[in-house]
Amino acid sequence: MNRPRVELAFDRRFATLRILALAGVLVGYSLLLQRPSGARDWGLAAAGLVLCLVAGRWVFGALLAQSGLLVVAHALGSDTVSSLKVLAAVTLFELAVQQSGRRLAAGATVLALTIAVNRFEELPGGSLPVLYKMCIVAGAPLLMGSYVRVTRDAALQAREYANQQELRAEQRLLAARAAERTTIARELHDLVAHHVSSMVLRVGVARHVTATAGTTATTDPRITEVLDDLHASAGAALTDLRRLVTVLRAPDRTNPDIGSLVAPGALLAALGSVVEHSRQTGLTVTACVDPLVARLDAVRGLAVLRLAQEGLANAAKHGGPGARAELAVRVVEDVVHVTVHDDGAGKTRTPAPGPSGHGLIGMRERVDLLGGRLDVGPAAQGWRLSAELPSLGSHMEPQL
Repeated sequence: MNRPRVELAFDRRFATLRILALAGVLVGYSLLLQRPSGARDWGLAAAGLVLCLVAGRWVFGALLAQSGLLVVAHALGSDTVSSLKVLAAVTLFELAVQQSGRRLAAGATVLALTIAVNRFEELPGGSLPVLYKMCIVAGAPLLMGSYVRVTRDAALQAREYANQQELRAEQRLLAARAAERTTIARELHDLVAHHVSSMVLRVGVARHVTATAGTTATTDPRITEVLDDLHASAGAALTDLRRLVTVLRAPDRTNPDIGSLVAPGALLAALGSVVEHSRQTGLTVTACVDPLVARLDAVRGLAVLRLAQEGLANAAKHGGPGARAELAVRVVEDVVHVTVHDDGAGKTRTPAPGPSGHGLIGMRERVDLLGGRLDVGPAAQGWRLSAELPSLGSHMEPQL
């Protein structure tokens, strides 16, 4: 929380600066308006300025010394009495700003008694004028300094309270997010992961049965190839789900080798796996991947991988038989460009029956989260996905 400049002017750290500013004003007053008439007055003025400078560090002792100097100056009939009164009053103000309690009461009492001693010859007849001077010289600085101190301390307490409230709100938000992540992780484990695990087991049984049947009958090798691919894909999906559940449950205590869906430096291999899997579905894929993507941070690396997966999956699903697709991932001036373009959209791409998926929504949310841009739609021939993930300079790992 930003502090007002007026409050900073009365901060304890800037006491010396305040004293120096006052000393500069008094030097100007002594040189321009009321010059000391002799060496004695110059000496008293110089002593007052030295005590003024000392007040920045030892304010209580400086106030006591200034009170004594004021008595001496008045006894000698010096013209610097008025200036020394101002110095003493400002020093008392500084003491009230910095401290409270006995030292402040003692300093104010000493200065008030100094005024009374200097006007002792006017007592008792001039009691009211003397009391008035005591209030002006000692009472007013005491009240103003105490007010500044109380106001400053109240503002400090208010800021500390606001910071505590902000911290508590942040902790509540983190706790709510943790509870939400735990709920999502539980649902993923109990529902999705359970069914995927069952699929893996059933496909494994089918592979075993097919292999056993192959010893007594002729088995189409394409069936075996499809079952092998399905088993591998389901197993990879189950591994990713388990990693995701681990990340959701304990994102801060997750082992990087387990919790990261894309290990550092493994993005190139992961993209190659995505391309190979798309080719196994019958899609002809041409891939051009910049080696610099291997240096991306984990968040952007995962975003690039998911964009490539979704784009090629859509091309395989909607591009039609014999469709061709191009995947390009480039790093240009610290900006990652991901492009997926297929040429079969114009003939066979039709809306799938039933509810629409969330792939496009998820891609947009992922790109928006990174401050990027995503364009998806029909091209001159086929369908095109184009994404940009900017501001990578500060997130790329140093090249070895």
